[in-house]
Amino acid sequence: MSVSSLKLSRFGKKLCSDAGIVTLMDDLGEALRVNPEMIFMGGGNPARIPAMEQAFAGALQATLEDARAAHELLGLYQPPQGDAQLLDDIASLLKREYGWAISRDNIALSNGSQSAFFVLFNLFAGDYPDGSHKKIQLPLTPEYLGYSDLGISADFFTATRPSIELLTDGFFKYHVDFDQLQITAETGALCVSRPTNPTGNVISDEELLKLDALARAHQVPFIVDGAYGTPFPNILFVDAEPHWNSNTILVLSLSKLGLPGARTGIVIADPAIIQAFAKANTILSLATGNFGPAVARHLLQDGKILRLSREVVAPFYLHRMQMAVAAFKKALGDLPCLIHKPEGAIFLWLWFKDLPISSEELYQRLKARGVLVVSGHHFFPGLTEDWPHRHECIRVTYCQEPETVARGAAIIADEVRLIYQTAH
Repeated sequence: MSVSSLKLSRFGKKLCSDAGIVTLMDDLGEALRVNPEMIFMGGGNPARIPAMEQAFAGALQATLEDARAAHELLGLYQPPQGDAQLLDDIASLLKREYGWAISRDNIALSNGSQSAFFVLFNLFAGDYPDGSHKKIQLPLTPEYLGYSDLGISADFFTATRPSIELLTDGFFKYHVDFDQLQITAETGALCVSRPTNPTGNVISDEELLKLDALARAHQVPFIVDGAYGTPFPNILFVDAEPHWNSNTILVLSLSKLGLPGARTGIVIADPAIIQAFAKANTILSLATGNFGPAVARHLLQDGKILRLSREVVAPFYLHRMQMAVAAFKKALGDLPCLIHKPEGAIFLWLWFKDLPISSEELYQRLKARGVLVVSGHHFFPGLTEDWPHRHECIRVTYCQEPETVARGAAIIADEVRLIYQTAH
């Protein structure tokens, strides 16, 4: 029996569809576990950083050597919000570092930020008891493909096309187009990722504060996805101030520190939102896992997590980014390709102007040649217009070894060059 032959509910059909995030994770598993000969430049699996692996090993070893801590790791459920001591430690760190007026009542843990967004999005968007229907509004697109299929109801997102600034030396940058951004009665919440997955764009402090002011004026929450950003893992190559207030829901993650297997998300919000989130999360997951919190306890001691983020993680990815940019510029040569200015995260976003085929077809052709990328068309949830630009871009990661990235860049450039040549 195939999935297509099953008699499923609307919810079942939605979750069993061929979503972009499912394709991405299938590719990730194929490349990293089944067929390691593939040049993996697709999903967001973080790089191996020896200093971070040593820190994780030390934290885990210290936990296992403490009988009480080891029992808590293996033999106890987490409470609905997550480990109380860890929540206190996170609150103390953020209060000390940034002056935020928060306590454990403002924080909850989740099994990864993906599951956190499933709960948060469906708390604020979808069908309301009064018969109204609200949506998650994405002020800047392209945006994270993992959002696309999180809504239980249909017509779940709305998005605004960005303005595009052409920069020197083959770069460009997206900006929030505030002239086109319209918040309506159908807006349930605003959401941005910072840095933005897939483009590496970092919404400026000015843009962030303007969006925050708009959300407050329209009395809707402002959700900031900080999976790659401040205060940790701080994969930022430009200056960006951390942002939080009582109307902001900040979602952090331990994944990009190098702990994707720990599946630990951190939600920081108003206590009323945290209470609602914790109740929903308990129904869905019963409890969060213990591994991530156990490691995080040690990393939070004396602000170690911030030092590691600033002194190890960020410089590592900055170096990888610079080498990846150099490799692609060398390989692409005079091809009509622009690179989004890489300001953070772990990706390059390539725009092939007037690409003769779709980015999805380019993805398939590159996969056949042993290089995995992600087609750009997945990253436009909520954008209803058929904007050609969305079919001219691909996302590549530079987490692999520089030599591997350079080989991948050469194959991508060779295939794209052939596509342009045969189209004329």
